[in-house]
Amino acid sequence: MKTAWPEGLDERSFLVVLGDMRPELHRYCARLMGSVVDGEDVVQDAMDRAFASVESLQSAAAIRGWLYRIAHNRALDLLRNRSNRKEDALDAAYGLAAEAAGPIEDLLNDEAIRTAVTRFLELPIPQRSCVVLKDVLGQSLAEISLLLGISTDAVKGHLWRGRESLKRLNASSPTRVARITPSNETERYVELFNSGNWAGLRALLADDVKLNQATHPARSGATDVGMFFSIYSQSPRVRLAPAQLDGRDVVAVFESTDPSRSAYFMLLEWDRGRIALIRDFRYARYVARDADLVQSGDASASDWS
Repeated sequence: MKTAWPEGLDERSFLVVLGDMRPELHRYCARLMGSVVDGEDVVQDAMDRAFASVESLQSAAAIRGWLYRIAHNRALDLLRNRSNRKEDALDAAYGLAAEAAGPIEDLLNDEAIRTAVTRFLELPIPQRSCVVLKDVLGQSLAEISLLLGISTDAVKGHLWRGRESLKRLNASSPTRVARITPSNETERYVELFNSGNWAGLRALLADDVKLNQATHPARSGATDVGMFFSIYSQSPRVRLAPAQLDGRDVVAVFESTDPSRSAYFMLLEWDRGRIALIRDFRYARYVARDADLVQSGDASASDWS
């Protein structure tokens, strides 16, 4: 059946809009989920759902709010299915939040932006949503009201309480993240990759291994996923280093253009010593911008040859 595209949109322009909005949607979803990886899962799922339901979009002009609602609702579904962590009860009284920009508003924006993604989980969902939409993404109170389906006064109340909570969170001493020794599996992967031992890496792949590269089609099976290493072998040189993200092993990726900081990261899942899943964020680098990576090893300019 032929897709009935809204006026002003076709498949090509729709895909361009989806691509352009991914980083912005991720900033919202990552903080709503408390994880940059989970946030990207929500974004990807929202993109799939948007493409499947594009006929419900009334006009090209409404696409931004429509995409936010899809992503927001998907995130809420996943959060409800998590642990039975209870959200704080909503107060009946609401505070006031300034709509106009100014020095005080700028300070409040900075408070939200400098808060670690994981710490947003300490806010109830309504406060979390309002603070991120207003102070991180710069949406107006009216836009937030429309997106969340609540009154402007309710938005002001959630925003005021959320801002107060963030002030308390940021005033408290953050928990220091200890550098954890990477697993032997991660160290082996990094060693083989940095030495260009592609055959050795392919030998680590499970028969039913899967590869996820965000905007690229998924690959599965050792033969198909093995092409992943062939592509890297023919690409400009990169170096890997073990790292930690939210208490789990990841692999930081450094490029020769800036060997002082990681450009993106890979996430590996293992099954009995074999690689079962590779998530490579090379084509979704916005995920790493908010990632609180703790490097377990060093990849300095002296490592390059």
